Amino acid sequence: MTLRNNVPAKNARHGDGRPAQRDKTVATNRKATHDYFIEDILEAGVVLTGTEIKSVRAGQISLREGFAIIKEGEVWLMNAHIATYRGGSFFNHDPLRPRKLLLHRREIDRLLGKVQEKGLTLIPLRVYLKNNRAKVELGLARGKKQYDKRASLRERESRREVERVVARHGRE
Repeated sequence: MTLRNNVPAKNARHGDGRPAQRDKTVATNRKATHDYFIEDILEAGVVLTGTEIKSVRAGQISLREGFAIIKEGEVWLMNAHIATYRGGSFFNHDPLRPRKLLLHRREIDRLLGKVQEKGLTLIPLRVYLKNNRAKVELGLARGKKQYDKRASLRERESRREVERVVARHGRE
């Protein structure tokens, strides 16, 4: 199966002949690239309850204030808000509860070393469904200073202006 940007090739198939599925992005953390330099990206599974996965599939999740921590050899997603499921009963979940992330031991050890040694932090970049399982894309990030944020904004504005000029000349 050939993947490019998490999108299977046109006729990609699994080993058993089933067609490959595309990832369905449920939520993105658009503020992450504004506030942080993303140095590395990895995928992690999420342990969710029944009402939580129903809310995630409905797109009722916010990653804006979310971050991940490593505690006692496990990775936990903190402050990610998953809205309570309206069809739920008294079994409904707490919207801000910590959620365990599923990673291999060697990945956790590597992350722990980088977070402690280099002063990096773990930020959730997006949540998506892959083969009907919720996954989190974690970014190993370094915080931006205020002048870095201003430079990024200037660069983005100049890029937009160039695209506008090119588009305007393309119509003429």
